[in-house]
Amino acid sequence: MATIIVYQKPGCANNARQIQGLKTAGHDVVVKDILKQPWHADELRTFFRNMPVNSWFNRAAPRIRSGEVNPDAIDAASALALMVVDPLLIRRPLIDLDGARTAGLDREPALSLLGGKTQDDLEVCLHEGHCTPCR
Repeated sequence: MATIIVYQKPGCANNARQIQGLKTAGHDVVVKDILKQPWHADELRTFFRNMPVNSWFNRAAPRIRSGEVNPDAIDAASALALMVVDPLLIRRPLIDLDGARTAGLDREPALSLLGGKTQDDLEVCLHEGHCTPCR
């Protein structure tokens, strides 16, 4: 199986489920803290490839929930600049499989890594609407 680097937010129950899903599928997972990674816009951009800019964001981020940041009204350069400063805005998990990168589990290479488990099982936050937003 594959060795996968996963950038996640420590303490996020959903990220923990996602990582466990990858491990259950037989992969070796190297976990990194998305908040401590020294991000640069050009590197971060490689995870989003041809995704629409509004899908780059973690919709549960406090600055999005408060309305301070509107993912539907922002250009790529501005989005990346915000994410470099505030990694909570970045859609998680970020996945790196030998240089093939993606954000979230609903695109390749993540889909192939899950061994039949649908991304819907792991993309939806179990706490959404039931508790304080992730920070």
